[in-house]
Amino acid sequence: MDIIRIVIVYFYKTAAGRSPIEAYIDRLPDRDKARFMEVVEELEQNGLQAARLVLKPIDGKLWEIKFRSYSGSFRVFYIMISKETMIWLHVFSKKSQKTPQKELKIARSRMKEILS
Repeated sequence: MDIIRIVIVYFYKTAAGRSPIEAYIDRLPDRDKARFMEVVEELEQNGLQAARLVLKPIDGKLWEIKFRSYSGSFRVFYIMISKETMIWLHVFSKKSQKTPQKELKIARSRMKEILS
């Protein structure tokens, strides 16, 4: 019997309480917003075994979720704080083969902030 690990998804917040993740999603077309919410729901219901998502290690504790939506491909950098707690650090639309260093830098900075 496989054990499914249920995950609670949190979005990174600045010291001022602002969520760049929510702001990014809010600016998307409605169909893409809905897809992001499907991704969160899929993770919360099925854990790290979520279907239609690719989860891949980037560097140490930093991981990436890859998924497609109506407007294209999206990437979410995240960390696991515990077995059940995922924090989305940064999201962006993937437009090229290689992940831009600017996007990685943002995610790593937020990761250091959370882990310190």
